[in-house]
Amino acid sequence: MSRVRTFLLAALFLCVFCLPLFSATQEFLSVQVKEGQMRSTPSFLGSVMGSLAYGDRVELIEDKGAWKRVAIRGGKIKGWVHMSALSAKKIALRAGTADVQTGATSSELALAGKGFNAKVEAEFKNIEMGTDLFFRGK
Repeated sequence: MSRVRTFLLAALFLCVFCLPLFSATQEFLSVQVKEGQMRSTPSFLGSVMGSLAYGDRVELIEDKGAWKRVAIRGGKIKGWVHMSALSAKKIALRAGTADVQTGATSSELALAGKGFNAKVEAEFKNIEMGTDLFFRGK
C-alpha cells in the first residue's frame, strides 16, 4: 500500500509542477494592416527590420506596453510591432469561387465618370430625340 501511495504522490507532483511546462501554449497574433513594420526597438524611431503583410501570423514573445515583440518564420526573425497593427483574431484569406459582383454595370460606371447622376439622367430622358443639346442651352 505504501508503494501505491508513493507512486500516486509522485504522479500528482509531476502533474501539478511539470505538466504546465509542457503544455505552455504559444500566443499568435494576426497582422491587421496592409503592411506592418517590425522594428529593432519598441519605438516608432527604431529601425525597420522587415515588413509584415495583412493576415500574417506572428508569435508573441514579449509585451511592453503598446509594443509587442514578435517572431516570424519559427522564431528566426524577431522584432517589435505596435499593437495597432496586430489583432488577436485569426485572419484567414480565402479566394472565393464566384466573381465579385458590382452594384452597377460597366456602362453605368462609365456614365458616372462623365458626371451623370439621377437628375442629369432624368433631364436627358426628357429631351426629345434628335434635338441638339447645344441649341437648347443645356
